[in-house]
Amino acid sequence: MNNQGIGSNVVCQVGLIVRDIERSSEAYSRIFGVPKPEFVVTDEPEIAHTKYRGEPTDARAKLAFFNMGQVSLELIEPIGGPSTWQEFLDEHGEGVHHIAFFVKDTDQVVASLEQHDIAVIQQGDYTGGRYTYVDSASALGVILELLENFDSE
Repeated sequence: MNNQGIGSNVVCQVGLIVRDIERSSEAYSRIFGVPKPEFVVTDEPEIAHTKYRGEPTDARAKLAFFNMGQVSLELIEPIGGPSTWQEFLDEHGEGVHHIAFFVKDTDQVVASLEQHDIAVIQQGDYTGGRYTYVDSASALGVILELLENFDSE
């Protein structure tokens, strides 16, 4: 990958798939002694433009974020249509889904990763940016998420 890797060496988030975001948020809050965050629901398909394995999907998720210093823990409860989140839950149950990094040029990083047979699984937009999950599990044992914030460029 031109010795640049993904262009970031700072982990910003660890994403965990859960079956019940209320129950899981309560447990994380209690065990870590931190406030329980309110969950949010991802944008509707018309806004998110989500594609899963190259096809449009109405996939959505409930998300809760725990700020743990440099890294946030993101709890994800899949809802809606086909998604990497639901696939993970169906195949593995609850657990670590991804490690996320902020990147400056998603398209360039994706092109570099494709040279290593690491393809996009799911991609979508959020207010101010884009997220991309890449299928790095066979190479790294975990999915990577690329986060690109447009309003901070």
